[in-house]
Amino acid sequence: MNPIPREGSAPADPDAGPHQADLAAAGLDYAELDDDANLAPITVTHGPYTISTDPARLDLDAIYGYIRRSYWAAGRPRALMARALRHSLNFGVYHGEQQVGLARVITDYATYVYLCDVFILEEHQGQGLGKWLIEVVATHPALQTARRWTLATRDAHGLYSRYGFTPLADPDSLMERIRPQPWEQR
Repeated sequence: MNPIPREGSAPADPDAGPHQADLAAAGLDYAELDDDANLAPITVTHGPYTISTDPARLDLDAIYGYIRRSYWAAGRPRALMARALRHSLNFGVYHGEQQVGLARVITDYATYVYLCDVFILEEHQGQGLGKWLIEVVATHPALQTARRWTLATRDAHGLYSRYGFTPLADPDSLMERIRPQPWEQR
């Protein structure tokens, strides 16, 4: 058995050699791929707005207030939303101390990113915050090695296409398992 190396103990990877040039061309250092330093919370400011990945700043009341009335998660229990937030990389959008938006990322921090629960409160829309939020998510250092990014949307295809999202190239290659939950409308 070959255990997953922990910080400070990353052994030389025998498969790294031929790929090091590709990583360098992409601006990545192979030795840093196993470095959790990129997981430290980030804060980015634009005028009176801030985006932060600091979980301590999340306002569950504000998040749940929007999520419970969204088309994709109406009726989702508050406790389930709290659990989802605890196990995700969250990008909170703040006006001063007030949370006004969110993008939640489910990821392994290596190969895959699923973007979900993206919103900006109505009274803060129309200022480019959604575009800025997706740009910050798309450029987060800890997500740069992910080959596949996915999301589901009913009405924001134009926004996401600006950041490289496209319809599935081969929809027959992906499958899903949907288990209706008691709180979902049928």
